[in-house]
Order: sequence, then C-alpha cells, then structure tokens
Amino acid sequence: MVELKNVDVHYKDGGRNGVDALNEVNLRINDGEFVFIVGNSGAGKSTLLKLLMREIVPTSGRVFVNGYNLSKLKGRKIPYFRRSIGMIFQDFRLIPNLTVYENVAFVLRVTDRSNKYIRQRVPYVLNLVKLSDKAKFYPGQLSGGEQQRVAIARAFASDPGLIIADEPTGNIDPELSYEIVELLKDINRCGTTVIMVTHEHDLVKYFGGRIIKLKNGSVVNDTYIGGSDEGE
Repeated sequence: MVELKNVDVHYKDGGRNGVDALNEVNLRINDGEFVFIVGNSGAGKSTLLKLLMREIVPTSGRVFVNGYNLSKLKGRKIPYFRRSIGMIFQDFRLIPNLTVYENVAFVLRVTDRSNKYIRQRVPYVLNLVKLSDKAKFYPGQLSGGEQQRVAIARAFASDPGLIIADEPTGNIDPELSYEIVELLKDINRCGTTVIMVTHEHDLVKYFGGRIIKLKNGSVVNDTYIGGSDEGE
C-alpha cells in the first residue's frame, strides 16, 4: 500500500529556491492497483517519485510505502526498503557489459538470492517479457523496446510488492509503447502494484483505469475511466 497524508514538499535551496513542489497531498493506492500519474512538466510528478523511493522526505506530512513509514525511516534501513520496490526508468539503466540474463540476475545477486533461485527466476521473467531468445545478448545489441523489456524483467525479478515506472515509454518507438504498458498490466495481474508516470495521454485513454492528475503540486483529479482496450 502507498499512502501520503497531508504531504508538503518545499524546496528552499539551490535552483528550486522557494518552490512548493507538493501541496497538501493526500493519496492512497491499495495493493494490487494499477495507477497512471499524469501532469505537465513541473506538476510534481518527479517529486512524488522521489518521495516514494525515499530519495527525499516531505517538509511536512507522512509517507507510507509497503509498510514502511518513510518519514521516520533510518538511513541504514533504506536499502532494505528499496528492495521491496522495482524501478523502471525512461533511459533503461542497463549495465552495458552484462548480458540480458546477467542484467536480470544482478538484482537478485545483490539481494543474496540463491543460485538455484536465480537459475529458475531469470528464465521465467525473460519468458514473461518475450526475451528468452535474447538471454545471451548485450544491451547494445538490442532495440530500445527490447532494452525496456529487459528493464521490466529486472524490476519484476525480485517479485517486489510495488513497481514504479517513470516514463517507461519515453525512449521507444510509439508503436511499441502499448506493448510495454501491456507487459506492465500482465505484471499487475500477478498481484504487483504498479504506478506509472506518463505524459502520453493516448496510452492512458486506451488502457484506462485509475488516473491521478497533478497540477502545481496538488492532486486535481483522481478518477477511473474505461479504456478503449476493454472491448477488444
């Protein structure tokens, strides 16, 4: 579960002097939901993600993610908290000198999973994203869409309670964007909560579901819409 209670974020220093990035945000996302976060540049989307990843703490209010009170989380516990989350980035962030298999296995090795588990889990998630035949390829040998599918497999490999996708379709061909969101929907059907930040309104309209819109640091709309794919 993700919950924000009366959250304000005010940047006082540097280039964000005097900026209210989030204002009195109250938000609850239940386990198993798929949620789109939308809003123009400067609406507060990046600040919200930084809060959920515990990169920053709110100026006031409380943030809860996967049973952790992030406002009170001690520094030494942050790495353990982050293991409960899978992150997908716009720029993929794959390790270029590791194969597809090794990129996915890496996140499991750093969390001390057994070799037996890794040998079973990695082929499973690569099959899920339809990349079993690319296991021995390096990221540089893949298309942008394939690299993003590797990033999705890596995020899902440790079976996190929550996956956060930050503009996951931003660096791939538009026709592949629907495929990427459908993969995230498949993962969501497995029980994983998915929060996807996007500016691609056509995707949101097509898939539908819960849409949370930010504007000037506030939640201005939180609604459910039917998707165009429901009739297909």
